Amino acid sequence: YYLLFVFPGYRLLAVELTSSNTKPVVQEFQSVELSCIIKSTVTTDPRIEWKKIRDGETSYVFFDNKMQGDFATRAEILSRTSLVIKNTTRMDTATYRCEVAAPSDTKTIDEINIQLTVQVKPMTPRCTVPKAVPVGKTASLHCHENEGYPKSTYSWYRNSEPLSPDTKSNAKFQNSSYTLNPTTGTLVFHAVHKGDTGRYSCIATNDAGFAKCEEQEMEVYDLNIGGIIGGVLVVLAVLVLITLGICCAYRRGYFANSKESGESYKTPAKPDGVNYIRTDDEGDFRHKSSFVI
Repeated sequence: YYLLFVFPGYRLLAVELTSSNTKPVVQEFQSVELSCIIKSTVTTDPRIEWKKIRDGETSYVFFDNKMQGDFATRAEILSRTSLVIKNTTRMDTATYRCEVAAPSDTKTIDEINIQLTVQVKPMTPRCTVPKAVPVGKTASLHCHENEGYPKSTYSWYRNSEPLSPDTKSNAKFQNSSYTLNPTTGTLVFHAVHKGDTGRYSCIATNDAGFAKCEEQEMEVYDLNIGGIIGGVLVVLAVLVLITLGICCAYRRGYFANSKESGESYKTPAKPDGVNYIRTDDEGDFRHKSSFVI
């Protein structure tokens, strides 16, 4: 509170600010007014400044009677002190400080903080659903998106029917053994059964809207124990037959090192008394006169 003292021929005033809304909320791409009203002052032309405080950093929005930075093309001053931001973005979520300097007042400076929240609709969430799960096994389904502000909460649907977060509260889901976390978007079946087969989809929701992923089929199938055992026996039988075949082949010598069964080939010896002479002019051998028929 600021006190007003009145003396003969003298009046003491302090500049004072107020706002019609200190916590405005707007959806992304819409316009918003940050209300800053001079409640009292005797200064005819006070100095107005707006600052933006985000993640611990302070920057000018309106300074020296003009807009600063990217606000130059999408913001303006309304009614001398209020700030209007057009085409808001998620990066505009911040604390904005309206500062007024009134040199003619006894208290020359006053300020007021406006907390702006820009809401962002969720994007289409990324959903992961297993295609096939055997009866009695665990199945995990995931749903997430990171664009929405405030953060999204998640709900799951089976065959277009919402799954209750509490299975005990709904008789339709009492046979299901799942846990649904609306904050993380995780749906976990601890032991699936045939009734869990269906088309699953997820919706991400926040104050700005919602978005849904496409349905995905999850099949729950019975394990064919007899077929599995039969398959294992067939494989074992094949291995046994292969082993016996190899043993028989060894016994019959099919894997022994092959050797020449006859004598090694040698160049035929020359008959006695026969000399083979080859001349340069002849392409074949001829006999010497000593050759005996």
